Amino acid sequence: MRRRVLLATISAVAVAVLLLGVPLGIFGARYVLAGEEQRITYRVDTLARSIDNALERGDVVSDATVERAAEGSDGDLPAYVVVTLPDGTQLTAGEPVSPPTIDKAKLTDQNVGVSMTVSAISAYVKSAQTVVLVIIAGIVAIAAGIAVAVWQANRLSAPLVYLAASAEQLGSGQVRPRLEPSGVEEIDLVAAELARSADRLAGRLAAERQFTQDASHQLRTPLTALTMRLEEITLASDDPEVVEEARISLEQVERLVSVVDDLLTASRRSQGGTTEAVVLADVVHQQEEEWAPTFERAGRPLVIEVPDGMQVLATPGALAQIIATLLENSLKYGDGTTTVRSRPSGTTGAVAVEVSDEGPGVADDVATRIFERGTTTGGSTGLGLALARDLAAADGGRLELAQRRPPVFALFLAGVPRTLDPHLVLPPGTTISSRGRRRGWLHHHGD
Repeated sequence: MRRRVLLATISAVAVAVLLLGVPLGIFGARYVLAGEEQRITYRVDTLARSIDNALERGDVVSDATVERAAEGSDGDLPAYVVVTLPDGTQLTAGEPVSPPTIDKAKLTDQNVGVSMTVSAISAYVKSAQTVVLVIIAGIVAIAAGIAVAVWQANRLSAPLVYLAASAEQLGSGQVRPRLEPSGVEEIDLVAAELARSADRLAGRLAAERQFTQDASHQLRTPLTALTMRLEEITLASDDPEVVEEARISLEQVERLVSVVDDLLTASRRSQGGTTEAVVLADVVHQQEEEWAPTFERAGRPLVIEVPDGMQVLATPGALAQIIATLLENSLKYGDGTTTVRSRPSGTTGAVAVEVSDEGPGVADDVATRIFERGTTTGGSTGLGLALARDLAAADGGRLELAQRRPPVFALFLAGVPRTLDPHLVLPPGTTISSRGRRRGWLHHHGD
């Protein structure tokens, strides 16, 4: 959309400048030529009147009068003047002019011939200057149109980008997205409807979670009592068939208790957020498959140094979008090899994901505000890094510019706690069956 707004606005401005500038340039050039011809005519008329007045007074027409007419006043073009008096005497002033020329002549009432010749090249130069001024004005108008188009495109695209991010959060389970009013009525209507849908969805999820918790709590008590009753029957009865049926029933009840516990655990875990244990290598390699052809076409190597099995707590969609933003940023502004690597960070089990390249880096005046909305060094919206930082913060992580030159962006995410690692909580070993244990106990007591 941003590109379409830019193209539409710039095209409209360019067409308007052409439709107005071309006729204006032609009219300006002709107006300058016509003005020069009028000034030459006025100079001829002025010289003729001056000579007629001198002859009427009986004065002698001097060469100085003709020379002043040839020089003209400020802004007049130099001219070659020829004055033919009634007695046939010719007075000339100025230098002869080579073609092309502008010629004006007049015969006065005293039978005095006055002619004036001016170089047309000088008039054409003045006309060309007018055309150049029109062209400069057109360029300034187009530049102003581009600036307005960029501002308008950013103003329209920015709320749409964040609206899309909110929709993605809503789809991934974060059902309370909030957007500030953008000032664009249509976008604000969509955002308001999205917020209302999020509220309705949040209410339904809350009701479902509450129902799950209530049902789980209500079922645990009778199931526990039933389990105890079946165990008493197993211990008290001497009939093998009754004991076997009680044992089978007890196993069914235990499975039902396990299902209830799983439902209760899932309900409690769903209230804690949308992050989950994500295999970092899977997300990074998925982004590698998407971006590798683009890097290859640009002649840029893309290197992945992420070990298999490393897990982090994150939202898969948000983590993929953050890495995609950093790769796009490196491809657009960086140079050389782009490397994505991961490493442990600190002693808390956190993981740092670093994206670096061999480019010139981030300028000092931009580095301090690189994650602010609207900050950009090129023709982008300046929203990608700001949105990536917000997504990282939503998952409890942070996105930083770890190094300016060469550039290194670091994404810090929480590692998977030991309590969520099944290999540490329940190490692999021999599986002990409760069914087999009960059978052994029964056989032991039956002997």
